Amino acid sequence: MSKSEEVGDSLVDESSVGKSSVGNSSVNNCSTNHCSIVEPGSNLAIEKQLCFSLYSTANAIVRAYRPMLKALDLTYPQYLVMIVLWSNNGINVKDLGQILHLDSGTLTPLLKRLESKQVLMRKRGEDDERVREIFLTAQGINLKKQAEAVPEQMLCKAKLPLQELLELKKGCDRLFENLTEE
Repeated sequence: MSKSEEVGDSLVDESSVGKSSVGNSSVNNCSTNHCSIVEPGSNLAIEKQLCFSLYSTANAIVRAYRPMLKALDLTYPQYLVMIVLWSNNGINVKDLGQILHLDSGTLTPLLKRLESKQVLMRKRGEDDERVREIFLTAQGINLKKQAEAVPEQMLCKAKLPLQELLELKKGCDRLFENLTEE
């Protein structure tokens, strides 16, 4: 075998890059500037990847939220924290992290930034001083009134029937559970 190079989890012979073997002949899959080592109909085609569709959609969703959240002076992750706090004022950091699927290393800087914006405050737990509890300030409570329009605006941007969006969410939730179960 000629010089080989590892690509992803497979070993590829450099002399076969851009060619596919059909019977005993080799077919060149190279255009002028692009070369493909993926067979036609392969499961490795980008358009067949669920992960790529989810990744692209997640990025598009965050970009769609950006102008609405800019008016609230929030980033998307900060908005998610506030959504949880608006229905769970006084939640501890550990429980907040579980709800948002974030570890404390990611959550702590988010909370510090929101505290500096004076929309929340962190306090030591009354029963256990090791526990940090998070409470909305008056400004954080008032911010909820401004944020009430955001879900409806996103629904309009999605241009899909509500039922279809609810089914999509349900499917994503099931997929998350399957991928994270131990």
